[in-house]
Amino acid sequence: MTTEALAKTPLHALHQERGARLVPFAGYEMPLHYSLGILKEHLHTREQAGLFDVSHMGQILLHGRAAASALESLVPVDIIDLPVGQQRYALFTDEQGGILDDLMVAKLAEDRLLLVVNAACKTHDLKHLQQHLGTQCGIEPLFEERALLALQGPQAAAVLARLAPQVEQMTFMQIAPVELLGCECLASRSGYTGEDGFEISVPASHADALARHLLSEKEVQPIGLGARDSLRLEAGLCLYGHDMNPSTTPAEAGLLWAISKVRRAEGDRAGGFPGAERIFAQQRDGVARKRVGLLPQERIPVREGADLLDANDTVIGQVTSGGFAPSLGAPVAMGYVDSDQATLGTQLWARVRDKRVAVTVAKMPFVPQRYYRG
Repeated sequence: MTTEALAKTPLHALHQERGARLVPFAGYEMPLHYSLGILKEHLHTREQAGLFDVSHMGQILLHGRAAASALESLVPVDIIDLPVGQQRYALFTDEQGGILDDLMVAKLAEDRLLLVVNAACKTHDLKHLQQHLGTQCGIEPLFEERALLALQGPQAAAVLARLAPQVEQMTFMQIAPVELLGCECLASRSGYTGEDGFEISVPASHADALARHLLSEKEVQPIGLGARDSLRLEAGLCLYGHDMNPSTTPAEAGLLWAISKVRRAEGDRAGGFPGAERIFAQQRDGVARKRVGLLPQERIPVREGADLLDANDTVIGQVTSGGFAPSLGAPVAMGYVDSDQATLGTQLWARVRDKRVAVTVAKMPFVPQRYYRG
């Protein structure tokens, strides 16, 4: 795809001014990193506050009295009883229990839900919603109207509170309307780094001014996609299209925690979502493969696509994400292995350019998550 054909977020000019290295990502021209470089951007986010442009993500509004019950027919999550002002992690599943996308669902009012879906999936997700829910509730894509900024790190709350003091009282996964620089926005205390922080839905016309103001604060640096990926990997968070896809079920991906109790086989509103029977069977009987964390025993990055081998050189899995973890000063990875090789501490090997690199099955997250729970 040529640069001219790539979409641009409302912050594109700002990225250019700040010297970003721009790369194609999910059909957009996005910043990979700025002058600090990926490693320093990563560590700055862990130590202070980083500002990410995630406006390529898809925001979709569902409205109408039946919106919550309608959405429950597509996700294994309790949406009906989700309190107003809260959001929840969810999964779109298919009839085989495979994962079509992961998303955030926020209840803005009893008849209004805000969905944030992955950039590469947003057109497909919109069609999926329209096909299945189009007669039950209003579906309003906000792809052009809204931008999305993520302010992440231990100083994020202090920085944002200078514009909206009430955000300091919010806890992890709460969402609220806030006025920022005279403009009505939505702020959720959530993110994709493992750190405390906020994701801010802002009118596209206001995004540049808000981003420039936040970047003027001494604690804040602009952060690109490179550090966003290393931060989420350290936090043990899945990346759609890599660590999960339609050939992966929630049970295999280690995401059974995302299936609400009320929607499980023994729950009051059991099933009713695509692939429920297969997912329930896997909950009951187990799975043949599992997603695990991996710690390479050499200072050699073990990257996506590398085969995982047992002591007999038999291929028993594959790496789906991997790279250097700046917070640890060492490489980390995650991938899928046969379930009998998934026990913590199991010694395996990764094939990296025809070299066998020892890896150990390890607990995730690799770096403790620091969400603010009050």
